[in-house]
Amino acid sequence: MQRHLIENTVASQRVAYTVSLARSEDEVREAQRLRYKVFVEELGAHIQTRTADHDIDLFDPFCEHLIVRESDANRIVGTYRILSPEAARRVGSYYSESEFYINRLQNLRSRMVEVGRSCIHPDHRSGAVITLLWAGLADYMVSNGYEYLMGCASIGMADGGHNAANLFSQMDPAHMAPAEYRAFPQHGLPFERLTNGQPALIPPLIKGYLRVGAWICGEPAWDPDFNTADLLMLLPMSRMNPRYMRHFIKPADPLTA
Repeated sequence: MQRHLIENTVASQRVAYTVSLARSEDEVREAQRLRYKVFVEELGAHIQTRTADHDIDLFDPFCEHLIVRESDANRIVGTYRILSPEAARRVGSYYSESEFYINRLQNLRSRMVEVGRSCIHPDHRSGAVITLLWAGLADYMVSNGYEYLMGCASIGMADGGHNAANLFSQMDPAHMAPAEYRAFPQHGLPFERLTNGQPALIPPLIKGYLRVGAWICGEPAWDPDFNTADLLMLLPMSRMNPRYMRHFIKPADPLTA
């Protein structure tokens, strides 16, 4: 089945961007180099990779890669990888299953897309790029008839994990998934011990998930390779905030940050 490709142009600070699914191996490799730059060089992740200066794992060949390209410099400045339910069956699992027990989501598998490895070049974090990535994801979900979007959202632990613990401890209960959609971390963050009562800083990606209507599926997991606390997020498309749905599902219209 051929995937629907979208093209949008965003004007933000005189920079034009386009969003699409990667259409060649060269584009996938460029996205993987961006991931390496952000996760390893900027954030200090320790990853096992087969190719120098690229973030590549066993899920990549099964994924589709959403990319945002800066038109003037003709370079990829944002990416998200997408694992369809059909591809998850071929690879044998979702990536999230390396961090969480997701048995309660079993009945959603045939309708559930997993996204991950989201990153944006440090020079392009104005809001325009993440807006286009979300527009691309929404378009992908609607065009292919998928009903659930799942993914791990990370919180840096350079402070020893205190902010991650505070964030989870202070989270509005309305953002928590119903019991039937709860997941359980394989290596849980000891958030109760790390909480120090300071106001939590919410990373933009998690803030974006919550704004569109996503749930947090349970307690955070600790990812030692990326030195992050990860929350499993689940977005039923039926719960997507209608205002954001109208904003995102307009692939022919200009978007502004």
